[in-house]
Amino acid sequence: MPESRLPREFPGGRLRRLHPQDLAAFQAYRAIPELGRYQGWSPMSDEEARRFIEAVHRAPLFEPGQWVQLGIAEAVTDALLGDIGLYLSADGSAGEIGFTLQPAAQGRGLATAAVREALRLFFAATDAGSVQGITDERNGPSIRLLERVGFAFVERRQVVFKDEPCTERVYTLPRPGG
Repeated sequence: MPESRLPREFPGGRLRRLHPQDLAAFQAYRAIPELGRYQGWSPMSDEEARRFIEAVHRAPLFEPGQWVQLGIAEAVTDALLGDIGLYLSADGSAGEIGFTLQPAAQGRGLATAAVREALRLFFAATDAGSVQGITDERNGPSIRLLERVGFAFVERRQVVFKDEPCTERVYTLPRPGG
């Protein structure tokens, strides 16, 4: 079905598969400590990142019980600026989203547009009834992005994340028209 194919254009950018030539850009933004502070990932060696990119490049989109990582690329040059992770629950009923955008690309609405496009793709390609976004309550930019695209706050959780006590904010977005 055409609505579930990649790449997908959006204002200012493109949502696409990660490619082996993205290694340097991927490693550059994922090595920024402030960017990774609230993320579920940790920096990887070049070899680990190469294997990761190769695996997600070939991975089927939205397999139940699996995460898929999509690249956020600059519209004109196709340079990698960030990535979006989407998870489909094992029973296919719900999803989860996470996103990362390099600092130089922030503040232009690019992440918002990319997340909106990723959600359109996810709902077109799956039967999931909702998508969840979870973020540390100190991560103001992620909270604002989730709220901008229509996620509703549902709960706070006290957790230990990366060996640090924190409060997570859980948001949910129902399937459009659902």
